[in-house]
Amino acid sequence: MAAERSPESREAGAARTAAKRGPVRALLFALAAASVLTMIAALGWLYRPDNALSDALYQRTGLQCPDIVVIGIDADTVEALGPVTGLRGAMADVIDRLSADPANVPAVIAVDLMYTGENRDAPEADARLAAAAQRAGCVVVGADAVYGPELIPQGGSFAIEQRRVLGWHEPYPALAQAASFGHLNQMLDRDGIFRHAQLWADVPDKGRIPSFARVIYERWCAAQGTEPDPEPAVSESGFYYLPFSQGTRGYSDGVNFLDLYEGRVPAQLLRGRIVMIGPYAAGMQDEYSVSLDHAVKMPGVVIQANIVEAFLNGFFPKEAGRTLQLIVLFVICLAAALFFRDRKVLPSVLGWLALCAAWISICVLAYRRGVILHVLWVPAAVTALFIVSVALNYIRSARERRRVVDTFGHYIDPVIRDRLLAQGPGALKLGGETRDIAVLFVDVRGFTAMSEALDAQTVVEIVNRYLTLTTDCILRYHGTLDKFVGDCTMAVWNAPLEQDDPVLLACQAALDMVAGSEALGRELQERFGRTVSFGIGINWGPAVVGNIGAPRRLDYTAIGDTVNTASRLEANAPGGTILLSRAAADRLGDRARVTSLGDSIRLKGKAAGFEVLRLDGLTQPE
Repeated sequence: MAAERSPESREAGAARTAAKRGPVRALLFALAAASVLTMIAALGWLYRPDNALSDALYQRTGLQCPDIVVIGIDADTVEALGPVTGLRGAMADVIDRLSADPANVPAVIAVDLMYTGENRDAPEADARLAAAAQRAGCVVVGADAVYGPELIPQGGSFAIEQRRVLGWHEPYPALAQAASFGHLNQMLDRDGIFRHAQLWADVPDKGRIPSFARVIYERWCAAQGTEPDPEPAVSESGFYYLPFSQGTRGYSDGVNFLDLYEGRVPAQLLRGRIVMIGPYAAGMQDEYSVSLDHAVKMPGVVIQANIVEAFLNGFFPKEAGRTLQLIVLFVICLAAALFFRDRKVLPSVLGWLALCAAWISICVLAYRRGVILHVLWVPAAVTALFIVSVALNYIRSARERRRVVDTFGHYIDPVIRDRLLAQGPGALKLGGETRDIAVLFVDVRGFTAMSEALDAQTVVEIVNRYLTLTTDCILRYHGTLDKFVGDCTMAVWNAPLEQDDPVLLACQAALDMVAGSEALGRELQERFGRTVSFGIGINWGPAVVGNIGAPRRLDYTAIGDTVNTASRLEANAPGGTILLSRAAADRLGDRARVTSLGDSIRLKGKAAGFEVLRLDGLTQPE
């Protein structure tokens, strides 16, 4: 049969259980918070703000590339020459003008327009354009794939492929033979922003068609006599992240198509360069919001110029794996939640700022090394944890203050109470600590005989007068009122906070009690013909102090032999007498006048030779 546990053992067990429960609860809260925040990121709820912040951080313009020049078909051109669809003859004239002087011919003439069908109304313009492209030998034009959903066989059933090539538009045959061409297809992200370029299009019966910009780049490399860099890594659909280099007005030397057509552009200005011609006027339905600048739409030809420059630079950062980033986010959230818990505001603010700044710095460094991270995930999650933790810490702090006030408000000096409150959450935990304390017990002598002779109401009045007296003396000298046991009062010093000279403070309170009891005793003698006095015992030594009990019912108290000895000193003290242990007297030194009683008073539980001393008074400092 198992032995029955003592009350002290049960209390200690409860204290250990509660002490273990705190870290476990903190870990469970951190795990739950990290899981929720990671799930929010995984579900894409931060998609738009994360992309907006990532665009602002990653996309930066640089020096204009000298090898690329954009010639815009702007409003002035349309007004003078007519719609873009009618510029085939004019385009042929411009190509001839650009290639007329072999010493000043551009490296590539790229026309960001679709010439997919023959012009039945002006077949001579088609012939002229194809012939001009043939003579130049460096012309690149656009083609287009038509995408849409399509049912495809899959096992014994069918599946819908959302982005399937349903049609293909390439230059009319004569131009297709005379010039190179690449697809102009691009796709906006689901927030309507252009961030990813399409490297190729898989066209049925045609094979893999490279992009317009890739063809331009390869023609440029051929003109320079260099090998093109390998293609960038792409997704299954052929997309890659585009680092923009120039804004909407980039790559322009201040000339338009009309200037070129009318011969106002010196040939040497375009020698050896990549000349890109395309719509540049508002309303031509060839403008897009791009990651470089969400507010100002960029003409398609400038987007193509940025793609070409990306090929020239060879810098194609790639998004880090989604699963890996979610794991990193979870770990950071877990650590942040544990850090913020029970943390004061200033360290929490500094930790929040440090985490956010560190993550953004990591994102910048990673981007420079070709890795794209979600910029907002970590700062948003850490900010949410910071706000929630500050709120919870405030609630816990307010609750703790109420508990401190409820527990100590009437039993300790307000100065000590305020210092205890300043310690913040955790000041009142189930359990305790061992520390040296001064313990004082005071009891009323002659109370039993007096209570038998007086009515109950009078007895209660007298007891309250005495307890008020002892309480005032204890609090006056910054003691902690531990408990009342009938007409007995227990107080401690040096707990819950350390104090200077706790034994001296206890003795000063005891002497005030004796003096106060003499005045009160004379009053009682006059009113009731009876008087009482105090017997006081003071000890110094180690004891276990703390909140002892159950989580729903805590008492701040001290237990141990030091407390028991002080109680037995008080029990043996005659009325008006203060008895000290040798340990307490030694703490006072020559500041006290004491009389040794030797071992003439035998205390229960103490071996022979335990010295007891009487406190006669305190010396006044010189």
